[in-house]
Amino acid sequence: MSTLHRPAAGPAQAPAPASAPGSAGAPGRRGARTGPARSHGVRRLLVLLCLMPLLILLASQAARLLPRMSLPVCYGLIVLAGTIVTLYIAYSRYEDPAEGELRVRPGPGEDFPRLSPDPGVTFLLAVKDEVDGIEACVRSMAASDCPGVRIVVVDDHSQDGTGDVLRRLSQELGITVIHLDANVGKKHALVRACELADTEIIAFTDSDCVLAPDALRRCVRALVAHPELGAVSGHCRALNTESSLLARVQDVWYEGQFRVAKAAEASFGSVSCVSGPLAVFRRDAVYNYLPAWADDRFMGAPFRFATDRQLTGYVLGQAWRGAALKRRYAGSPFVEEDFAERRWRVGYVRSAKVWTDVPARLRPLLRQQIRWKKSFIRNLFFTGSFMWRRGLGPAALYYGHALWVLAAPVMAFRHLLWAPVHGALFLTLLYFCGVVLKGCVWGLAYKIDHPGDTRWRYRPLMSLFSSVLLAWLLPYSLLTVRRGVWSRGAA
Repeated sequence: MSTLHRPAAGPAQAPAPASAPGSAGAPGRRGARTGPARSHGVRRLLVLLCLMPLLILLASQAARLLPRMSLPVCYGLIVLAGTIVTLYIAYSRYEDPAEGELRVRPGPGEDFPRLSPDPGVTFLLAVKDEVDGIEACVRSMAASDCPGVRIVVVDDHSQDGTGDVLRRLSQELGITVIHLDANVGKKHALVRACELADTEIIAFTDSDCVLAPDALRRCVRALVAHPELGAVSGHCRALNTESSLLARVQDVWYEGQFRVAKAAEASFGSVSCVSGPLAVFRRDAVYNYLPAWADDRFMGAPFRFATDRQLTGYVLGQAWRGAALKRRYAGSPFVEEDFAERRWRVGYVRSAKVWTDVPARLRPLLRQQIRWKKSFIRNLFFTGSFMWRRGLGPAALYYGHALWVLAAPVMAFRHLLWAPVHGALFLTLLYFCGVVLKGCVWGLAYKIDHPGDTRWRYRPLMSLFSSVLLAWLLPYSLLTVRRGVWSRGAA
C-alpha cells in the first residue's frame, strides 16, 4: 500500500516561458549552410593540429616496438590510439542539440513523430533516507524554468524524516509526493511514479543532485528540435568539491566523462548511458519498456540496481529487442498503449548543468564503483548484443570501451604483481608512465575547456587511482553481481 500526498493548491512557482526551440529543418537545407560547414572544417583542422604531438608519439612508438610486439605493448598502443580517436570525435564532431540544429540528421526514409512545441513534462525522483539533502534537490527541481512541468517524488519508505520534509515541500511548492508503505527499490519506485506520467516527456534526477534552473528546459528544447532523439543526458559535475581531495579529483573526472566520452557517443546519436543526475526521455521511446526495467533479471536473480545504462539500452535497441520485450510484458498497463519501435538516437546536452554529491571518502566511493561495474557487466549482455547494428562509429566506441574495462584488471595484475615478482620492474615503470600520460592528456583537454582553471592537474591522479585500485573491483563485482542493495550516500 502507498499513500499519495497531493498539493493543497496549484504549483507555487510560475515557470518562465522557454526559449523557442530551433527548427529541425529539412535535410535539403544542409547543402546551403556553407558557412557552418566551413567553420566545422576549420574546427576539425584545429583539433587535428592539437592532437598532432600524440599522433607523432603513437606513430614513433608503434614503429619502434612493432618488431617485438607483445600483449602489454599492444594494449598500451591501443589505449593511446583510442584516446586520440575519442578526443578527435568529441571536439570535432559534437554539437549541443539545445544550441541549434544538428548537422547530421536522419534521412527522409526515417520517420520520427514530432513533439508539441511546448510539451508537458513529468519530472520524477525516488528517494530513501536522504533527509539532509532532499530539500535542496527538490527545490532545484521546482525552480526549473521549463514550462508545463509536473514534479512527482516517491518516498521509498524512508525512516529518517525524509517523508516529513517532503510533506512540507508538497504544501509549499505544489509537488506530488507518493509515500510507499514498504521499500520496493529505486527502479520499482520510479516505475510507480511513471504511472502518473501522461506527458510527452518523462525526466529523472537523483536525490543527491542540484540542477541549474535552465537544465531541464534545455533538454526539452533538444528533444523538440530533433524528433529523432528519444533521450538526452545532461552534463554533471561534483557538488561537494570542497569536502575532500577525493571529491575534487572526481569532479575533474566527471567533466571528462561527459564532455569527452558522452560527446563522442552523441556525435553518432548513440550515448550508451543517459546518466541519472539528469535523464530526459520521450515517453513514446521508453514507456513500453518500464516493466522490463523494473523486473530486470541477470544470472537468474533480480537485478536491483537502477542501472541508467539498461534504461538507455531499451531506447537504443528497441528496433531489435523491443517487440520481444513488449510480448513478455503484454499484460502490463505500460504496454497497453503500444508505441512503434524506432531506431531512436540518444544525445547529450552539454549546456544542461547538474551537480551531484560525490563520495568524499574511499569506502563510499568503492561501493559506488562496485554498483557501477555491476551495471556495466549486466548491460554488456544487453546493449552489447545489438550495438554493432548501429554503425561502425557507435560500435567502435562501445566495444572499445568495454574491452578497455575488461582488460584493465588483467593489465593491472600483469604490471603491478607479475612484473615485480619476475624482476621486470621496467615494465611496471612503463605502465605507470602510460597511465600518467593518459591522465595528462585528459587533464589538458579539461584545461582547454576551462582556461585558467588549475584543477586539470587532478586528472592524472584519477588515472593512477583507477589503474592501481579501481581496476581490481571488476572481478569482485562479477563474483558478487547477484548481490544488490539500494545504497547511496556520498559521505
